[in-house]
Amino acid sequence: MTYEPVSTRTPRNAFVPSPVFVGIVAVFAVSGWMTWTGFGNVRVDVFLFIVSGWLVSLCLHEYAHALLGFFSGDRSVADRGYLRLNPLKYTSPLLSIVLPVVVVILGGIGLPGGAVWVDHRHINSRLKDSLISAAGPLTNVVLAVLAAFPFLIGVVDPPFVEVAGGYAFNSGDGAHAEFWAALAALAFLQVTATILNLLPIPGLDGGGIIAPWMSPAYQRAWNLFAPYGFILLFLLLWQTPVGDYFYDLVFWITDKLGLDQVLIQVGLELMRFWSGS
Repeated sequence: MTYEPVSTRTPRNAFVPSPVFVGIVAVFAVSGWMTWTGFGNVRVDVFLFIVSGWLVSLCLHEYAHALLGFFSGDRSVADRGYLRLNPLKYTSPLLSIVLPVVVVILGGIGLPGGAVWVDHRHINSRLKDSLISAAGPLTNVVLAVLAAFPFLIGVVDPPFVEVAGGYAFNSGDGAHAEFWAALAALAFLQVTATILNLLPIPGLDGGGIIAPWMSPAYQRAWNLFAPYGFILLFLLLWQTPVGDYFYDLVFWITDKLGLDQVLIQVGLELMRFWSGS
C-alpha cells in the first residue's frame, strides 16, 4: 500500500473559508431573516433555515476534526482542502452531506457522516488521536447550547401548545413563532448528532475515540467493521430498544436546555413544507 506524502508547507489559502461555505452561511442568514419576518411562504423559509443551518453544522463538525488533526501532526488535511470548510472536498459528499440532509428532512434526526480523512500515522499520541475524533461531537455540543441559549435563559416562552390534530398558538399573536420553532428544531438536531456520534460504534466518532487505546490486533478487527458502522447504527435505532433509550436521552437533554417538545415537533413539521398547507 502506498501513502500520499505529507506536505511540509501549508497552502497560503488553507484557512480561507471556501465560497461554497460562505454561500451556505448566506442562505442560513437570509432564510433566518425570512423566517423571523414571515417573508413569503414561511414553511419554505423554515425548510431553508433548518437545512442550511444543518449544513453549516456539518461543515463545522468536520472542520473541527481536520483542524485538530492539522495541529496534531497531519499537515495533509490542508492539502486536501479540509480546512476551508468546503463540503465538496469531503471523502464522500454523498455519505457526508446528501445522506445526512435527507435523513434530517425525512426522519428529523442528525445522522453523522464520515467526511474528512486524517492520516493517523502522523499522530504520535493516543490522546491526540482520541481528541481528533472527539472534536466533532464537541462542536455539536457547542452548537446545541448556542441554539438553545434563548430558551435556556427563558427569553422565549413556548409559543405553541399541542391540541387535537395538531398545534395552536399558546398566547398572543405568535410573533416570530415559526423562527423559534425552527431554532428549537436545529438545537434538537445538534443534540441527536452529539449522542449518535459518541456511540462506541466502528466508523463513528465514538468508535474513533476508543480505538487508539486498543491493542493493534483489536484495532485491525475494529477497523474491519468500520464500513458497516452505519448499518449497525440503523439496526440499533430502529430494530432494538436502543432507539427508545436514545430518544429518552435526547428529550431529557433538550428539556434541560429549555426546549419544549411541542416546539421542536412544530419546527420539524414546518420544515416539511410539502406535507401541509
